[in-house]
Amino acid sequence: MTPLFSVQPFFVASYNRYDVVIMEESLFQGINVCYGVVIIRRGLFRDTLPFTIYPHKIRLSLIVLFTKRIAVRKQEMLILENVEAEGISMTEQTNGRLPKNPEPLWREDMDIPEYTPLEEHIETDVVVVGAGITGLTSAYLLAKEGLNVTVLEAGRILNGTTGHTTAKITAQHGLIYDELIQNVGQSQARLYYEANKEALDFIKETVNEDKIECDFKEQDAYLYATTERSASKIEKEYEAYQKLRIGGDLGDQLPFSIQVSRTLRMKSQAQFHPLRYLSQLAEQVKKNGGNMYEQTTAVNIDKQDGKRIVHTRNEKRVTADFVLVCSHFPFYEGSAFYSARMYADRSYILGVKTKHPYPGGMYLSVDQPNRSLRSAQLHGEEIVLIGGESHKTGQGKDTMKHYQALEKFGQDVFEMKDIAYRWSAQDLTTLDKLPYIGELSPGEDRVLIATGFRKWGMTNGTAAALMFRDLVLGKKSPYVEVFSPSRFNVHPSLKNFLVENGDVAKHLMKGKLDVPDRRPEDVAKGEGKIVSIKGHRKGAYRDENGELFVVDTTCTHVGCEVEWNSGDCTWDCPCHGSRFSYKGDVIEGPAEKPLQQHDHTIFDNFTSEDSGY
Repeated sequence: MTPLFSVQPFFVASYNRYDVVIMEESLFQGINVCYGVVIIRRGLFRDTLPFTIYPHKIRLSLIVLFTKRIAVRKQEMLILENVEAEGISMTEQTNGRLPKNPEPLWREDMDIPEYTPLEEHIETDVVVVGAGITGLTSAYLLAKEGLNVTVLEAGRILNGTTGHTTAKITAQHGLIYDELIQNVGQSQARLYYEANKEALDFIKETVNEDKIECDFKEQDAYLYATTERSASKIEKEYEAYQKLRIGGDLGDQLPFSIQVSRTLRMKSQAQFHPLRYLSQLAEQVKKNGGNMYEQTTAVNIDKQDGKRIVHTRNEKRVTADFVLVCSHFPFYEGSAFYSARMYADRSYILGVKTKHPYPGGMYLSVDQPNRSLRSAQLHGEEIVLIGGESHKTGQGKDTMKHYQALEKFGQDVFEMKDIAYRWSAQDLTTLDKLPYIGELSPGEDRVLIATGFRKWGMTNGTAAALMFRDLVLGKKSPYVEVFSPSRFNVHPSLKNFLVENGDVAKHLMKGKLDVPDRRPEDVAKGEGKIVSIKGHRKGAYRDENGELFVVDTTCTHVGCEVEWNSGDCTWDCPCHGSRFSYKGDVIEGPAEKPLQQHDHTIFDNFTSEDSGY
């Protein structure tokens, strides 16, 4: 039927099989009144009905729930109170405040040099795979030692996990030290602290010595509890601090409108602008004779005449004495099965402008859902970073709801003027929560790996680079044992191994048994949906111009079924955390090959050239 309004819509929302199109907005006694049409889908037939919305005490503004029997008359007013709905998809800003597209604050006004892809076979002393904080710091250190260093990056440098961090430089990694004492002993827990404290000191010294302008600023770090149960956990963590000779003090207040039961402060930690810092390290690598290649994906490692050969997707080779695998998830696992010994989770960040000055400090809640706070500077203006809402990648509710939860928290705690940025990050956690840093597998001392930083990559990644420098130069490192990738602490590693791999099996079977009832024509603009095409499970995304992109939903890593991430417009794997663009291109491993356009099955992963094996 012909729509009753000819003006262009400024807002579109969908719920189940009902589209809400807001055509016009005006003020009525100081409250927004919206006029539009409801398009009720009944197969291929649609009814078009006019309506008026009067938002009143509504959490998700402009959302209306309709039933098939609803009768809506022109100019009828609907009073909405505390409405919440599942399955909302919006093609414009959610609530009119969240930015439409995710983009980290750190890339604003950054003129990061571009590097060409590798187009020939080369030889080098050390090849570093991955240009985040671990890879670039490693390259910086080894180039300073006079080694010939080559860095390979699958995409753009500093655009992975490092480019999406909150950039806290601290040895306070949540409630960790009491747990480490219980699981690996007091001496190993102390070594973990020392490694991260040395990393903090190294960053501070490098900033001063190289005169890097990166907004480096010392800050106290705080853990805080809002419940009595969590307060007791903080007190146990404080006892662990005392056992490990870590400076800290307890409190019961924060300079925010947050009711807390206990706080734990670690003094003299720090924060910075990670890309400004690391872009300067990249320049130093070049000045010291290092080579940098972007859009160069490493896919395999071979041995020949005592050397290690890294093969790239474009069939070029890099021959080196050492390979440093710094690619977040290891691009090469060998026989170490890292995908079975880690899990991936996502968390979310808002960059907001507030009416009142931020009081300083870095904060992390120990209750769930967790909340993280710090400030940053941009163009002389203060931006407060609000983070949290962690969940396993590819699992859980509509990802936009995580942003909305942070928005509500920010509104409750701060008087927000504007939400300038939103983005998400992906992190890897090992079985015992300690990173894997060292030999890829026992006896393979020429291929070193660093992964599993559990959200604390600024210090753990730097600690890994310092370790790599020592190992490559033949020096001893006191941290080899605590970070050894081949370790297996029976408690808690065995339990977590069974839990995590049981979770993988559950999602593998769940995806295979899922029978979608949606069709491609059910996908609205700006939406991604699991649909059925000729009986096969497919992923469909329709862009703002109406163009439909369809991919097979079988992940090219192990064969689990990917799910749609509406917050980032990506397809995410719930098993091992691989992520793909809406076109199917790999954004994050362990998958190496894109989602396929044709029908793709789990068995193809082991037989097809299009798989990652």
